[in-house]
Amino acid sequence: MTELARKALLPAGLQDVLPGTAAREAEIREKLMASLAHAGYDRVKTPLVEFEESLLEGAAPELATQTFRLMDPESSRMMGVRSDMTPQVGRIAATRLGDAPRPLRLSYSGDVLRIKGSHLRPERQFAQVGAELIGVSSAAADTEIVLLALEALESIGLADVSVDLNLPTLPVRLFDAFGVSRDDREALTEALERRDVAALRALDGKVTDVLVALLEAAGPAITALPKLKKLELPLGASEELYRLIDVAERVLASDLDAALTIDPVEMAGFRYQTGVSFTLFARNVRGEIGRGGRYRAGGASGEAATGMSLYMDSILRGLPDAEPLSRVYLPLGTPQREARQLRAEGYYTVAALEGAAEAKTEDAARIEARRMGCDFIYLGGQVVPLNA
Repeated sequence: MTELARKALLPAGLQDVLPGTAAREAEIREKLMASLAHAGYDRVKTPLVEFEESLLEGAAPELATQTFRLMDPESSRMMGVRSDMTPQVGRIAATRLGDAPRPLRLSYSGDVLRIKGSHLRPERQFAQVGAELIGVSSAAADTEIVLLALEALESIGLADVSVDLNLPTLPVRLFDAFGVSRDDREALTEALERRDVAALRALDGKVTDVLVALLEAAGPAITALPKLKKLELPLGASEELYRLIDVAERVLASDLDAALTIDPVEMAGFRYQTGVSFTLFARNVRGEIGRGGRYRAGGASGEAATGMSLYMDSILRGLPDAEPLSRVYLPLGTPQREARQLRAEGYYTVAALEGAAEAKTEDAARIEARRMGCDFIYLGGQVVPLNA
């Protein structure tokens, strides 16, 4: 390996984003943000690093283990690099926007950095686009966030999107209602995460029949809802299930083109959610393209909130590559006022530079224009196709 090639090596999960892809990501990101803005979500910007105690307050334990830490030389306090932007938006809502009218609608966009990638997402740095609805705990708010995500994805032309609605707090509610021991809770949780009906049935108790029924009800909303409506659950658990059913029916009643499935006992990845949650997928795209759900902004004692995050790396994999830009080559001697006018009219220009290896002839200029990847050349005050 040459020294130059060695310098190009990057840590696992990190990559350079090259011309074309970088422009495409910026374009799609801004379209998503525009969709959120049209729905009344005001944009905020959070710092890349902040003090560890504020960054991780109220965050799920998984975020703490995914956070890079460093010492601030100014204050000698530990800082963390954000691995998720939702806790930061919650902090802003609780502090700097504490007196703002509720419900508070905020949106954001930025890169996050994580210590480890996953099997489905090996990238450790990727861009998030998201929105948070803070200060209200209704089914209408849960539904708004789901539909907001779907509308944003529709605005960029992402096809074959599906939503998987979940209720990660429901198993815990059932464990409490049926007095399940700590050891049995762990075994039941593992069985649920593996979708292992036999393992559930092997653990004797009233809760297992309910969990199996919930697990077997999972599937497309059109078939799952009738099964879920027939279930009789203890008080508290039944209220949460009714909320899930309510949100599902509201989403189905919308005219957005997306498949809806329900998995009422899915818990993986929803460790700090406090109610209805969801995961977004797109056909032929590896891994999830986004997720969201209900939580407490600022920790367990914080405000009721629901939100969602979209993952740009996954979304880009589901979209066609951008068409290459058509560029106009400006030969030596092109007046600057004419070059500015072309750009004002929407053209993308590439200007010849003094000292470039270009003879002052039309044929040589055409050769250089092709070498620079241009489709047009500016000749005699006109934009002319190179193949003309």
